[in-house]
Formats: sequence, structure tokens, C-alpha cells
Amino acid sequence: MPSILFVCTANRFRSPLASLYFAREVVRHGDDQDFRVASAGTWTRPGEPAMARAIRIAEEHDLNLSYHKSRLINGEMLSQADLILVMDSGHKESLTHEFPSINPRTFLLTEAVGAPSTDIADPYTTDASASHVAEEILKIIDQGYQKIITLAREKSEERKIESS
Repeated sequence: MPSILFVCTANRFRSPLASLYFAREVVRHGDDQDFRVASAGTWTRPGEPAMARAIRIAEEHDLNLSYHKSRLINGEMLSQADLILVMDSGHKESLTHEFPSINPRTFLLTEAVGAPSTDIADPYTTDASASHVAEEILKIIDQGYQKIITLAREKSEERKIESS
């Protein structure tokens, strides 16, 4: 069963929103028997709730982030993920530097869907509008859903071959 891990910094806005939205799309497309979807942060305190703005924006899209608790990324999570989708190049660089074995499975979200490799701004460390960032994430997932699914399946198969 392929697994997808969405990663941002605090795991309180971008990655939980992307993860929850993608998980709903997996169910909507009938792929829910085949995929695991999760999120984590590179620099967070575990157990923190999603940001209030993230919860409100999620509600506008019929998603419930009120139960979300942040998770700090670790080697075990990374080793279990077939596809790791990060929000910015800093995440990709730091994770692949610390865990070189994940390099072939780690992509910027934009890169995974075949769009130009660009960062998705953090609305809490930049002047980017939270609603604009959320809309960008949802649009990328909508347009690239099948590419993400295909990539996750490919990476899962590659890992099975490597481990046999």
C-alpha cells in the first residue's frame, strides 16, 4: 500500500491541509483501499493544533482540521513513506541531506505534479495570504492528483524491488 507524506515546517498549515485534502480526494476517486496519507513538520513541537486560519480555511472546503495535532518528522516516518512531498526547497534540501536514502522519493509538491519546481510560501513566515496559499495547494492537488498517485505507486514498487 503506497504511502504519501506531506511535509512543511510547523505541520500546522500547509502539510496538514494538503494531507487532509489529498486524503479526501483519494476517497473520492476510490483509491482509499490503496493509499496511506499523512503529514509532518521539519521544525515543530509535537501535539500543536492546526493554526486557526488553517482550520477556518479548511472548513470553507468542507474539511475538518480541528482534530489535527502536529508531528515532528523523524527517520521512521521517512523510512515508511513511499513518496515525500515537501512545500519548499529548504525542506527538501535539509531532509535529503540528513537522510540521503530518501532523495529518490522526495519532491517539491509542485515538482511532483509536473509543474515548475517552486516553493509554496509559508503564510506565517512570509507576507503570503493564508487563503492564497491554501487555494494554491488545493489547485495543485486538483490538477496533479493522478500524477501524484502514479508517482506514489512507482516509488512504492521501486522500494519493493530494492528490498527483495
